[in-house]
Amino acid sequence: MPVPNTLLAVLLAAAAAPAMAAGPAPSVAATPAGGAVDTPDIVVTARKLDAARDAILPDLGASKYSFDRAALDTQPGGQDRGLSQVLLQAPGVDQDGDGEIHVRNEHGNLQYRINGVIIPESIGGFGQTIDTRVADSIALLTGTLPAQYGYRTAGVVNITTQSGKFDLDGDIDFYGGSRGRIEPSFTLKDATGGLNYFVSFSYLQNDLGIENPTPSANAIHDRTEQYRGFVYLSQVLSDTSRLTAFGGSAIGRFQIPNNPGQTPVFTVDGQSTFDSALLDQTQREYTHYGVIAYQLSADPVSVQVAPFIRYSRTQFSPDPSGGDILFNGFSDASRLSSLAYGVQADASYTASAHHKVRGGLFFQNERTRSRVTSRVLPVAADGVPTSDIPFTIVSAQGKAGQLYGVYLQDEWTLTPTLTLNYGARFDAVHAYTVENQLSPRVNLVWMPSKVTTVHAGYARDFTPPPQELIGATTVAQFAGTTKAADPVSSASIGAVRAEREHYFDAGVLQTVIPGLTVGLDAYYKIKRNLLDEGQFGEAQILSPFNYARGWAWGVELTTAYHAGRWTLYGNAARGQEKGRDIVSSQFFFAPDELAYIAAHPIFTDHSQFWTASAGASLSIDDGLGKLTPTVDALYGDGLRRADPAGIVPNGGKLPAYATVNLGIAQAIEHGVLKGITVRFDVTNLFDASYELRDGSGVGVGAPQYGARRGFFGGIRRSF
Repeated sequence: MPVPNTLLAVLLAAAAAPAMAAGPAPSVAATPAGGAVDTPDIVVTARKLDAARDAILPDLGASKYSFDRAALDTQPGGQDRGLSQVLLQAPGVDQDGDGEIHVRNEHGNLQYRINGVIIPESIGGFGQTIDTRVADSIALLTGTLPAQYGYRTAGVVNITTQSGKFDLDGDIDFYGGSRGRIEPSFTLKDATGGLNYFVSFSYLQNDLGIENPTPSANAIHDRTEQYRGFVYLSQVLSDTSRLTAFGGSAIGRFQIPNNPGQTPVFTVDGQSTFDSALLDQTQREYTHYGVIAYQLSADPVSVQVAPFIRYSRTQFSPDPSGGDILFNGFSDASRLSSLAYGVQADASYTASAHHKVRGGLFFQNERTRSRVTSRVLPVAADGVPTSDIPFTIVSAQGKAGQLYGVYLQDEWTLTPTLTLNYGARFDAVHAYTVENQLSPRVNLVWMPSKVTTVHAGYARDFTPPPQELIGATTVAQFAGTTKAADPVSSASIGAVRAEREHYFDAGVLQTVIPGLTVGLDAYYKIKRNLLDEGQFGEAQILSPFNYARGWAWGVELTTAYHAGRWTLYGNAARGQEKGRDIVSSQFFFAPDELAYIAAHPIFTDHSQFWTASAGASLSIDDGLGKLTPTVDALYGDGLRRADPAGIVPNGGKLPAYATVNLGIAQAIEHGVLKGITVRFDVTNLFDASYELRDGSGVGVGAPQYGARRGFFGGIRRSF
């Protein structure tokens, strides 16, 4: 694998070089060629530029839920917890299989940003691209977003990296426990003159890479190995400008877990029996990304221009003995790759005391390639195989597509307590679909007192489909084989189109007493060409399709209490999403499903009525340093499943579940062991056995169960 291995070597070298150079050197900055540098002045400049960067991309009117560094460190699992698991503690976020989450009952439609810059989405899979440990803070934005946010608008996850420190800092960490988990990692940050850098690397292996398809405590054939690296460089050029570069790599190797006791359906080469527990399917995922950002912030103007690049590849390998064909009638070896590059530019101009104007543009070019080698059996008109000898069909295609976007908005201070943020963005996609839309946005924020904030807004959203689509020409290749689409559903195939949405949102945030805040937010969405995704093949890759119309609504309650050594929070959400009439990629569905959904709205498979999360932590000063016990909990009412009566698609619901996690960390702040932190965690404390998916429902691929109880421990040395 020359591309990923080369990039991984570069990351490791970059990580090692500053570590070796740092040694016991003093924290005073070196003197660059241009003359003496006053380190405190550089720190102040860097912080000022951070604030100016954040002001270019405000969250005015959006619903925002944040995790600061202290919250990330004290949660069960600490910085070794996965990003998706962190986000599940935010209001209105549902848990799904393959590490997926759903924000406000949307399928995917999440946008990830690092320091405000969009990181183009990777090919769908279950590997985590970004480590929680690289974050200084994580913010989830939802609701009627301001005009600078486009394309993926169900939620924006903005990760502010650990940076801005101009003295030696970092840690070496080892974490592990149940189901063979081993996870060493390290971080390092320091500075040389005006150059500030941060490096992170981690390795993870365990025997539960993907959710178990059975309720047992341990999965069969579910080992994973994952590598993640991240490098951040920031050079202060002057008191008004800097140049920043950052990038990362994520490499994952996954075994596809087996479901024992399955009965073969087909006969292949005279063989009609096979132990499904012995299938050997695997998937590999690679993602590499890089960004260079130039920032100029000199009142009254601030500008940031950020070119970016991202390469992603997913490879699925079927069982080498051909066992897949006995169960499915086909066996696919697939390789999908995507190279995306482009530029994001954002600017703000303070026109007067009452008006701050912001604008920007976005361009992305993406080249996707796919190659699927399928082994299939020939069939007669009635679908019965005419031979048990498989043959091979190769399907290969490529596509270059572009995204264009431009926006302009004005933050208008109407009164000292009332602010109106209004504007619009224009977006266009030229790929498998050619579409565009002008999207007005307006948000009103009222602060009648220091303890009360009220917001209301409207947003028109435009969400292009992801490019890793199946082409309509592929379907005809499999006519007369065990992989053929139903002739009725494939007779008229619609192309996947962009989703268009009217979004209404209103809420209030109230400080009830010092330290206690309570928030209530409600939303309603009207959609055309509602985008959804499903798993329709062996590879753990989702394929998109559209409902002609869709609707979603919900209400979210958030509470947070901070007092002295105590931190407590609780969130609850009620919502649902429905769609009607599947109008693209119909070959994925049975004719009776299509007919029913054309005449009746149904719940989307990822819709969940109730979601709740809660947590608490306590900081105790003991003789060693600081002892921090913590607990958090998650409740899910259950995602959709097939109707037990067999009438309504997605007409059933999985059972509700609740899980509780405990953690305790001891930071040693005195003596020869100063800087060491020891932690112990228990996940799923009561060993609940619960289903995330049962393998039924529209676009649902396989059964998946949540992880059973696990015990984990770690030790970290900070310096």
